[in-house]
Amino acid sequence: MAEPTTGQPAGRRGLGRGLSALLGESDPALAAAQPEIVVAEGLTARETPIELLRRNPDQPRRVFNEDELEELSNSIREKGILQPILVRPAPGAPGEFQIVAGERRWRAAQRAGLHTVPILVREFDDLDVLEIGIIENVQRADLNPLEEAMGYKVLIDRFGRTQDAVALTVGKSRSHVANMLRLLNLPEGVRDHLAEGRISTGHARAIATAPDPDALAESIVRHGLSVRQAEQMARKTLERPKAGTKGPRLSSRSTGRDADTTALEHDLSEALGLEVEVLDRNGEGELRIRYKTLEQLDEVCRRLSES
Repeated sequence: MAEPTTGQPAGRRGLGRGLSALLGESDPALAAAQPEIVVAEGLTARETPIELLRRNPDQPRRVFNEDELEELSNSIREKGILQPILVRPAPGAPGEFQIVAGERRWRAAQRAGLHTVPILVREFDDLDVLEIGIIENVQRADLNPLEEAMGYKVLIDRFGRTQDAVALTVGKSRSHVANMLRLLNLPEGVRDHLAEGRISTGHARAIATAPDPDALAESIVRHGLSVRQAEQMARKTLERPKAGTKGPRLSSRSTGRDADTTALEHDLSEALGLEVEVLDRNGEGELRIRYKTLEQLDEVCRRLSES
């Protein structure tokens, strides 16, 4: 699909403005025989049997928080669905509908025991559906970072979008899109921590270019490090090979540096308030503590004396 690099393709809607840009006049050709509910001027929802709705297999969101789903279910049970579910005619299934936006409401409605749900039917192509799914979830912060990144990747790989066009579509900066895509290059262990919320996007970006992101991620989780601390730790690992050219210091590979050594350095740095480096050579080595002022030296001496 040919498209401009800094704008929407000709004829496409401005999806970056949000879902309201998509909810225009109802398409008479798609009107069903269900009772109509006017939800806004020119906007009509129809009650439809819930079993006629199907989830979108390309929905970017894969994880639904159980507690939030149960809370929404209780609200629907008491007050009903206040916002209709946006759907399109289900491809290859006449008389049925594919959910475009509102899968969480649909799931909660099933838990609440509803037999019908209000829907808004629109004609959308596959690209529309994917874009709307990403927009809805990104604007509401419903996607975890990897789900968001994967959504952007599908737009680029499957539909030929550029990063500029994706950014315009979802209302984000190009640098945001590029940074999110880089998360997909992280080792599997780091991605697992990120998907489960044990580390943040900031943590992941801080350690992405480090020699051993897995070890740093484990240390972040184990010690509850802030993003700034993660950045400092990652910077240290990047600086070590350069420092090794000035003396007998060994490279991280020759010293057998691992996650435990990195964690030990962090613990000692926290205890002493100064940068600490452990250089191990098969059970023998050096413990280096760096200070910049005599006051820092006095402070480390005081802490060691108290210990």
